[in-house]
Amino acid sequence: MFEQFKGKLIVSCQAQPKEPLHSPFIMGRMALAAKEGGAVAIRAEGVEDIREIIKTTQLPVIGLIKKDYPDSSVYITPTRSEVELLLTTDCEIVAADFTRQNRPDNEDIKKMIRLMRKGHKLILADISTVQEGINAAALGVDAISTTLAGYTPYSRHLEGPDLELIRELTGKVDIPVFAEGRINTPEDIVKVMAAGAYAPIVGSAITRPQLITRKFAAVLQKK
Repeated sequence: MFEQFKGKLIVSCQAQPKEPLHSPFIMGRMALAAKEGGAVAIRAEGVEDIREIIKTTQLPVIGLIKKDYPDSSVYITPTRSEVELLLTTDCEIVAADFTRQNRPDNEDIKKMIRLMRKGHKLILADISTVQEGINAAALGVDAISTTLAGYTPYSRHLEGPDLELIRELTGKVDIPVFAEGRINTPEDIVKVMAAGAYAPIVGSAITRPQLITRKFAAVLQKK
């Protein structure tokens, strides 16, 4: 499946409960707009959004569930409970946090991997450092995404995508490395692809209009 993504755009269509576009119907239409614009797959959060997006677009979906647990900073598909929910959908790929941060109740990531495999899902590991990517590859995941680079306390915090991370990681693993995180412009896509990314995954710059609008408004506030 990943071969059809190579060098193509994947769009993340997500809206959290407090955001103005939070709605499976709206995310379905947002994903359809992304498809019409050239996206070959969608990254989506939540069972209802995933189902609506698949029904509306017939595109491959990278599914995840975000959930906060009091004993952990891991929130992207953090436990087997979220994996089990994703297995009730037709998403082809499951994205999960593979950082070195403590998982809720010390959840065993190897058991989660076995559960995903039993459900015939491909596994996308969201990481923030080179070593996390190497570790994820050693565990047998199918692909890696730089989703969490700059969002863990120990990773590099940059305004744009972490190009150095992409370069280093692609030289050390033999599975696809997707570039995700702070890809704000088409020029950023050119940069991540030149750094060796398999494909870019773009979210906020396309699908969060409140953040896009804020950038325009901020320019006027500086005058």
